Amino acid sequence: MSLEEIAALARPHFLAVFGALHPGNEDGAPAGTGTLVLLGPAEPGFWPHLTSGPEWQDGAPDPVDRWSKRVIGQLAEALGGQPLFPSDGPPYPPFFRWALGSGRAWASPVRILVHDLAGLWVSYRGAIALPQRLALPDPPESPCTRCAAKPCLTACPVAALTGADYNLAACHAFLDRSEGHACLSSGCAVRRACPVSQAYGRLSEQSAYHMRQFHK
Repeated sequence: MSLEEIAALARPHFLAVFGALHPGNEDGAPAGTGTLVLLGPAEPGFWPHLTSGPEWQDGAPDPVDRWSKRVIGQLAEALGGQPLFPSDGPPYPPFFRWALGSGRAWASPVRILVHDLAGLWVSYRGAIALPQRLALPDPPESPCTRCAAKPCLTACPVAALTGADYNLAACHAFLDRSEGHACLSSGCAVRRACPVSQAYGRLSEQSAYHMRQFHK
């Protein structure tokens, strides 16, 4: 088995391998894990695929998490691994730590995760813990090292998210006003400003859904 073979199995579900790591005892992976494979949305196409699924159509709560558990659960079973999800808990699996450990995600200038493929749109739908120790590629360079302008630092209209702090109250207050419509309908301005995010192909409909969950 290889990461390329896992990626091929995930592709029909519009999922991509967002990184992998050989976890140590301190990383919080299940006992006996040789390789932890992180999965995220493959763009373009992820959102139309997910919203055509039964979880979106049945009207029950948490359709995205339920879709993720069904699809990644099936992939894990086929691979002989254990599925893990950010929503499992408490205690919750340390996906932030795993993302950094994969070598394909870093703390951005505004301190939220940035991914080599997804930019500031990075999200992890789940992970699969495998007993095998798979070969891993050399990690890429962080996209932030070659981003001279760093537009994420100044993109927030009310400076709620900067390199120094995240003012959650100011963010929600802005979203309550008419000026906040662009963030509500297209996603956080800081995340949109990232050049890697702009090349990722994420639909505004997906960002709007997650913003509605965030700003209820």
